[in-house]
Amino acid sequence: MAIQEPTLRTSDFDYDLPPEFIAQKPVEPRDRAKLMVVHRPDCTITHAVFRDLGRFLRPGDVLVVNRTRVIPARIFARKPTGGRVELLLVKQEGPEVWQALVRGRRVRPGLRLQVEGGPQVEVLADLGGPLRRVRFTRPVWEWLEQAGQVPLPPYIKARLEDPERYQTVFAREPGSAAAPTAGLHFTPELIARLKAQGIRFAEVTLHIGLDTFRPVEEEDPRKHPMHREWCRLDPETAALLNQVRSQGGRIVAVGTTSVRVLETAARQAPPGQVVAAFEGETDLFILPGFQFRAVDALITNFHLPRSTLLMLVSAFAGRECILHAYEMAKQHGYRFYSFGDAMLIL
Repeated sequence: MAIQEPTLRTSDFDYDLPPEFIAQKPVEPRDRAKLMVVHRPDCTITHAVFRDLGRFLRPGDVLVVNRTRVIPARIFARKPTGGRVELLLVKQEGPEVWQALVRGRRVRPGLRLQVEGGPQVEVLADLGGPLRRVRFTRPVWEWLEQAGQVPLPPYIKARLEDPERYQTVFAREPGSAAAPTAGLHFTPELIARLKAQGIRFAEVTLHIGLDTFRPVEEEDPRKHPMHREWCRLDPETAALLNQVRSQGGRIVAVGTTSVRVLETAARQAPPGQVVAAFEGETDLFILPGFQFRAVDALITNFHLPRSTLLMLVSAFAGRECILHAYEMAKQHGYRFYSFGDAMLIL
C-alpha cells in the first residue's frame, strides 16, 4: 500500500519526553495554543499562536476537518458475582454488537454482565488480548449517553470538568473512541476569520477506533497490524477538493485522521482527479516512503513515541526533521499529546 524504506525500525521513531510535557488540561480559549510552523523544504521552524493560523494560509486553500464525534464509549458493568468490569467500545458491528476493550478478570465468552445504568451485555467472543465481541440486549444508542463516559487517553490523569472540551467544534457524527485532536484548537471566531480571508472548509468523517490505543510493538513497523476504521468522503467534498487543487489552492489536512481519509480517497481517483468519493473501511498505514497524492499541508498535534501517528507525520515531513522539531518543542515549552499544542507542516 506504500513504498517503505527497507531498514525501517520502530526504534527510529522513539524520543524522550519527561512527564511534565504531557498536557493534562486544554488551554483556554482553544485557539491560544502554541503553533509550531515547520517548513518542509529546509526544516526551518517558526513559532506562533494557533489563532494566527491565517498568517500561514492563502486565499483559495481548503482546510479538511474530521466531523466525527467522540461517543461516551467507556462503560462499567457488574458480573453475577458482583465484580466490576470496564468496557471501552471501539468498533460497532451492529445495533447491539460491538468490539470492546475489556478490563476485568475472567471475562470469557458466554459471560453475562449488567451495565451500570444500562442493559445486560453478553460476551460473544475473545478477539485476542483484551478485545472482546459483545452483544447488548438493547441498541447502544438508546442508553449510551446516560450510562457511558467520554474516554480520555490513559496519559491524561486530570479530571475533565467539561466533556465538550474533548470534542471539536466540527463534531457532528457520533462514532469515535477518541477525538481528532488537531481540530480541538479551532473556535467559531477563528473559523469566521479564516473564511473571511478566503479560506474554505471541507468535512470528512473517520471514526477513530482501536489503533489509537495500540502501540507499535513490532521492531519492524511494517509488520504492525493496522486495524480498519470506517471513513467517508462524499461526492460534494471530492468535487470541491478537485476544484481547489485545479485552481492552485492547497489541501490542508486538519489531523492525521483527515490525512488517512484523503489519501485513501486519492487511491480511488481517476486520472486527472486528486480524490474520488469514498465510503468504507480503510487500513491505510502511512510510513516514510509513502507517496502523498492529496495532502499539501498538515495541522497536527505532538504525538507519542513509537506510534503510527508519529510515523505518519515523519512520512510527510521527514523523520529527522520531525524529531528535530520535537526537540525544539521541548526547548520552547510546548505541550504534548491530545490537549497539547499544534504543529503546521507546510
